[in-house]
Amino acid sequence: MTTDIKATLRAQRIETPSWAYGNSGTRFKVFAQKGVPRDPYEKLADAAQVHAHTGAAPTVALHIPWDAVDDYADLARHAREHGVAIGAINSNVFQDDDYMLGSVTNPDPRVRRKALGHLLECVDVMDATGSDTLKLWFSDGLNYPGQDDLRARQDRLAEALSAVYERLGDGQRFLLEYKLFEPAFYATDVPDWGTAYAHCLRLGPKAQVVVDTGHHAPGTNIEFIVAFLLREGRLGGFDFNSRFYADDDLMVGAADPFQLFRIMHEVVRGGGLDPRTGVAFMLDQCHNIEPKIPGQIRSVMNVQEATAKALLVDAAALRAAQDAGDVLGANAVLMDAYNTDVRPLLAELREESGLDPDPMAAYARSGYSDKIAAERVGGTQAGWGA
Repeated sequence: MTTDIKATLRAQRIETPSWAYGNSGTRFKVFAQKGVPRDPYEKLADAAQVHAHTGAAPTVALHIPWDAVDDYADLARHAREHGVAIGAINSNVFQDDDYMLGSVTNPDPRVRRKALGHLLECVDVMDATGSDTLKLWFSDGLNYPGQDDLRARQDRLAEALSAVYERLGDGQRFLLEYKLFEPAFYATDVPDWGTAYAHCLRLGPKAQVVVDTGHHAPGTNIEFIVAFLLREGRLGGFDFNSRFYADDDLMVGAADPFQLFRIMHEVVRGGGLDPRTGVAFMLDQCHNIEPKIPGQIRSVMNVQEATAKALLVDAAALRAAQDAGDVLGANAVLMDAYNTDVRPLLAELREESGLDPDPMAAYARSGYSDKIAAERVGGTQAGWGA
């Protein structure tokens, strides 16, 4: 059994986001750190460090226009030279003044055309970088009742999604993200997984839902959503992060590691670790006060630990207890797996892969942090919006 678990863990891939390596913070303050990347090339170099020490993060998501360059093929080449590759392309239709009343759902046709043009441009970036995934998130929504027509906005959204869907090439897909609230506080145009699922269902198999673990109301059973979407073949991936009150974008597993385990249990149960399902395990985090690269390393490790525990669940014993109506016995099977210390297993796995068993300590010893702090002097550090 241990051999099978190791093989599955060895095959797992966790994508890191380019924006996690730049300066970020809350709406009150963005804190600058030494050695922060100044351009997408330096972001990829930092992401390569995460992969070098974990062996599990070979792709990096880009955010356009934050990561815009003149030559995307050259950026992809640069990534390969550092041992990583370009992952999902994330669109941005929420930081332009034109989008104050929405992007693809805006009542102004000119603004809608502009937003759609950007989304189609992101597919061009996919073509140039070899990416197969476009991630769509819309801040569109309303602050006040009567501000706009709720149904008409859904019509506009569907029209834009259809145009993007038709532009996708062979082997490409888009993932539609949802968010309960913020920055719209009365009604968000894609507020929940059901809305995202309904739009994707109408379009076809190239449209799937992405589950951001921070984008739900308190108490939401996220693992149910995961189980349902997996069952329907519509779970495209995750944006892993943690939150305590709202969308905090903290390190995954920081707030509720048991929830992360429960989610990964449903992924295992539904076959989501099989690469053929296409489920993407992506991080979506903005490290506010913690160091950027170690924060990403820790998050990758947290996902690995939750996955390892989920793989330890005795499926036969669990099914037997469930079939017998043994409520406490079934729960105990899950708790036994969750309470298992899987760190020695993962350390052993890393050593077998030629890696240091402790990625955090290995990075600290590498001297890379001091190196980039000394070299990256001058210029404009990357951050939210750059």
